[in-house]
Amino acid sequence: MGHALSRAQPNPGWMVQSDFDGTISLVDVTDSLLNRFGLPGWQQLEEDWENGKIGSRECMKGQVALLDMSEAELRAHLDTIAVDPGFAGFVAQAQAHGMVVQVVSDGIDRAIHHVLSRHGLGHLEVIANRLEQVGERRWRLESPWASARCKRASGNCKCERLAEQQAVHGRVLYVGDSTSDFCVSGQADLVLAKYKLIAHCESMGIAHVPFTDFAEATQLLAKVVLGQEAMA
Repeated sequence: MGHALSRAQPNPGWMVQSDFDGTISLVDVTDSLLNRFGLPGWQQLEEDWENGKIGSRECMKGQVALLDMSEAELRAHLDTIAVDPGFAGFVAQAQAHGMVVQVVSDGIDRAIHHVLSRHGLGHLEVIANRLEQVGERRWRLESPWASARCKRASGNCKCERLAEQQAVHGRVLYVGDSTSDFCVSGQADLVLAKYKLIAHCESMGIAHVPFTDFAEATQLLAKVVLGQEAMA
């Protein structure tokens, strides 16, 4: 008897995983919070991460501990975060084709849920680091999706999340923009890439299609579903 995966191979399905910060949102939400509410020391952690001294999870954990804000201030700030105006249409198109859309981020779950809900997208599954309030103005970051095998030492190992969905759906279309997407893009079945991720995919020979916004990505989605993607 063949297993389920082999039966699905002749016409494997697609699902979508998308990065959040700078991909769905127009700014990096964590950076915007640190610029607004961060106590001295968060910039040094950023430098240490950029220089490879610490992993992204250690960097984020230290930076979140330096946020000085109330819950009301957090919510008010998140109300100002804009998303790509074409993202809702992209989600609707993907779901019309029977594709699951999942937001996978090395950012902060509470922030992502808040922003998506404001734009009518609160139903989307979000996998990200967990923000916990530990005092009136103090916060802690938990990383339930971390992996000891993660090459980036991320709070959320995107490569593991992608492999989980490949096992369930067959093929994953990954959408991303920057360094947190470099590692996982090499594991995806196809990448919709913008910003820094385009050059990375080009240099590594990763199958990708460049895009500038989700209105364009929505048009590309139909080609993927119909099996007409231009493999780079």
